[in-house]
Amino acid sequence: MAIARKMSGFAEKSSWIRKMFEQGTKMKAAFGAENVFDFSLGNPDVPPPPEFEAVLREAVAETGPGVHGYMPNGGYPWVREALAARMAAEQGVNLGQADVLMTCGAAGALNVVMKSLLDPGDEVIILSPFFVEYHFYIDNHGGIARVVPCDTEFNPDLDAIEAAISERTKALIINSPNNPTGQIYSQRALDALGALLTAAGERHGTTIYLVMDEPYRDIVFDGHAVASTMRAYRQSIVLSSWSKSLSLAGERIGFLGVHPDIDDKAALLDALTLANRILGFVNAPALMQRVVAKLTNVSVDCGIYARRRTLFRAILDDAGFEYLDPKGAFYFFPRSPIEDDVAFCGLLQEQKILAVPGRGFGTPGHFRLAFSVPDDVIERSAGGFQAAMQAV
Repeated sequence: MAIARKMSGFAEKSSWIRKMFEQGTKMKAAFGAENVFDFSLGNPDVPPPPEFEAVLREAVAETGPGVHGYMPNGGYPWVREALAARMAAEQGVNLGQADVLMTCGAAGALNVVMKSLLDPGDEVIILSPFFVEYHFYIDNHGGIARVVPCDTEFNPDLDAIEAAISERTKALIINSPNNPTGQIYSQRALDALGALLTAAGERHGTTIYLVMDEPYRDIVFDGHAVASTMRAYRQSIVLSSWSKSLSLAGERIGFLGVHPDIDDKAALLDALTLANRILGFVNAPALMQRVVAKLTNVSVDCGIYARRRTLFRAILDDAGFEYLDPKGAFYFFPRSPIEDDVAFCGLLQEQKILAVPGRGFGTPGHFRLAFSVPDDVIERSAGGFQAAMQAV
């Protein structure tokens, strides 16, 4: 075999999201794109805010020695200073420039963190439903993923997490606002999780890091607030990107910040900076660093996603689906009306509706719908959802 056996196995188990996206490409070619209702991929279609266009033009026009050259592997110091101020306001702790690194998106940040923390065989707990790539990112750096189901409201199940912790547990990855459920973890939940990890670390004589992945922080509804991970737990690392908040998914620009009082901070920051380089990222994109530094308090029009949530909610209600109303992000995660979520997604495909089976997120019996699509796509899908439910 020409490729590695592990990669061949990964290809077999690769993202259901991408599988459904590829199926959608075939269906659009066969039936016409306007006749396919593709809710498979969380690819933000809301345009970047107008401030982005102005700042981008200014950045492109900049000239001078080194304007497109290397900078410190952690990013431009002045950009990190701007991000530290933003994170300090969000997290309620006093971060400095040295506590922040610029990365190639949140995915790059997660790989940098895993590279820095994991020895072969170390365990990382992830909560289901989970973002599908977490397994691969953990495996990339010799770790072992331990999946712990959330409770019935898709909040962390503290008893289950505690039962899963061992002397090999190095980290716990959480994601709020959550993909795929839209759940937002409360401050009380994070505080309780922090207390649990503190006690578990003392019991095992280890440090257990809490890694918060929050690229949807700015996409929230109904006045809900995103809690502070750093207020809840000292051994925490928070990472994010502008893929959703500014609709810049293709620009691959993100960042991470470590708690200013985290243990062994100097060694950790050195490891994170080195990982950013030796994983091949070298540094985050120079142009986008200069752009996002001037947009730290700017985000897309969340009202567009709120309107689409209302449209989709009415369609799902009329068809008789059960779901947890999303508090943030841009997904619904309804319960499948039959046990086999893949089979039900097949019924939806017969109606030219593309959804992602819940088993792709570690939670069979559900399916994910992304409402990062035009309003009319949602509106015209109503009959298909009715027909699929009637076919059960």
